[in-house]
Amino acid sequence: MDMFTYRPTRDELAYTFGGRMPVAHVRSGDILEVHTEDCFGGLVRGPADLPSQVCQMPYLNPVSGPFFVEDAEPGDTLAVHLASIVPSRNWGVSATFPYFGALTSTSHTATLQSPLDERVWVYEIDRQAGVVRYRATASDHCVDLPLDPMIGTIGVAPAAMESRSTIVPDIHGGNLDTPELRAGTTLYLGVNVHGAMLALGDGHARQGHGEACGVAVEIATVTSLAVEVIKGVDTVWPRLETDAAIMSVGCARPLEDAYRMAHQDLTAWTVDLCGLEVLDAYQLISQAGRAPIGNVCDPNYTVLAAIDKALLPQPQPAYRDAHARLRDLTGREQREQRR
Repeated sequence: MDMFTYRPTRDELAYTFGGRMPVAHVRSGDILEVHTEDCFGGLVRGPADLPSQVCQMPYLNPVSGPFFVEDAEPGDTLAVHLASIVPSRNWGVSATFPYFGALTSTSHTATLQSPLDERVWVYEIDRQAGVVRYRATASDHCVDLPLDPMIGTIGVAPAAMESRSTIVPDIHGGNLDTPELRAGTTLYLGVNVHGAMLALGDGHARQGHGEACGVAVEIATVTSLAVEVIKGVDTVWPRLETDAAIMSVGCARPLEDAYRMAHQDLTAWTVDLCGLEVLDAYQLISQAGRAPIGNVCDPNYTVLAAIDKALLPQPQPAYRDAHARLRDLTGREQREQRR
């Protein structure tokens, strides 16, 4: 097992999955400490820094990487366990934009209403207290929200030599924008190219389900993660596992298609793990499942289907028990670092 630290310079940040040479080679079982930048590349620091003025398309939503994972081949699955996600600054930012977000006109939903104002909110982050401080811009309202760091964008290179913008979520992962990608979660991604080419970024101090305005509390992070190649096991859509639950991801427009994709995959996964008959699994998920929405503002929308492991009949360990193995591996590393 090796511990590898990567801190990119600004010109080393990536804006696509695929179409990039690797920044480093890592091996199955390695632990990585990756420094990531926020979705604005750190250029939005206060209310006067309007993103349309300080940022330039397509240089938004940068990721760190890609990392070439040795022995990863198409048809395998890459397990990525998020061990810790720590804000690297004591502030984060959010914003509204004209023609962007769930509650405004867009090119897909054109209306005659006026565009939203472009505005920036700055959030104070108190790591010791575990809070993110919201302050209204047009009144004196202030409230502390729980700090709940997550990684908004993580994925591997797409198949067929494609290069996809980091803003897009799809079967390769990408801009999934789900709060479920917090520390303690293992993400399973199907490998599409030799070496997988893993990359991540777009940290959020917290985000509501759906990311309604299109911008969470955007932060730079120091993220520790472990990787493992599951040989000979394919994964079509991204899947997540925690100590308590399994989750499947669907990405599409319209939103109901993303919902269908996620629930079809979770039903199939439950059948494979538990031996339930298909309609029995469908019925159980229908009555006991959850459907946390990732985002309703990206080029594809993201929905998860989740069910608690405790409700399943003696499930087999998923992916040869990769979640427990990587959780224990990173836990030992964290304990050794504290000594």
